[in-house]
Amino acid sequence: MRNPVMTASGTFGYGSEYADFVDLNQLGAVVVKGVTSAPWPGNPMQRIMETPSGMLNAIGLQNVGVDGFISEKLPYLRNFDVPVIVNVCGKTVEEYLIVIEKLNDASGIAGVELNISCPNLDCGGMSFGVDANLAHQLVKEVRAITHLPLLVKLSPNVTDITVIARAVENAGANALSAINTLLGMAINAETRKPELANVTGGLSGPAIKPVALRLVWEVYKNVSIPIIGMGGIMTATDAVEFFIAGASAVAVGTANFVNPQASMEVVKGIHTYLKKANIRSVKELVGSLKVG
Repeated sequence: MRNPVMTASGTFGYGSEYADFVDLNQLGAVVVKGVTSAPWPGNPMQRIMETPSGMLNAIGLQNVGVDGFISEKLPYLRNFDVPVIVNVCGKTVEEYLIVIEKLNDASGIAGVELNISCPNLDCGGMSFGVDANLAHQLVKEVRAITHLPLLVKLSPNVTDITVIARAVENAGANALSAINTLLGMAINAETRKPELANVTGGLSGPAIKPVALRLVWEVYKNVSIPIIGMGGIMTATDAVEFFIAGASAVAVGTANFVNPQASMEVVKGIHTYLKKANIRSVKELVGSLKVG
């Protein structure tokens, strides 16, 4: 990675959707939207809405499937000099393994991010991310069949995120993505019906940044592998706060919907911050929180 700024899965499509606004070559990495063993249609409409300082989504991981991704989406990304990380989803261990095995044989993939924390599925998805034993077993089985760098995306919808973090680290994860969306809902007071057809959805955006910072800090104190911090990052200052909390890199997500150039503005802003503070590298910031 040429810099510590990535795009968050599900907010940047397959990269091509943003290529007119962002020079993909200048990003640290592109993390594509979730890929499954077969195409998924996603949840019924309405499945996205704005909230105060954030957004609720219940997309349901709509995607073209791993075969479609490799044949239709990956060739475009190979035109760029940027690491491509594929977010992998499934409802069963077997579905995850099918995707991983096919990605193993595809060129142009720098790593995989196991999504064990999506809150918008009826089964699978988040069920792995809230149970340390299930998370450990899934990561262990994936680790056994791939040499690709393995990231695991953690759910904030747990009692103690550090238990899950340690479990997947022990199973062979190379890095952790923290955090995925918070489970929420919205109600229409006039109709007394939920705003989302799925009833509940994932809350993202600035509203969740304080929670994300706290969880990154807690995870940092309990694991030795790198953390990619995410959750409400809109500016370079937000990113710097995540570095201080313990993240080695960050991912820009919901901000992409507000400002398609947000990721590049964060990259430039970090450089400006480091120069102004006379800091040579982001590494000097990681985990530098002063408590007491």
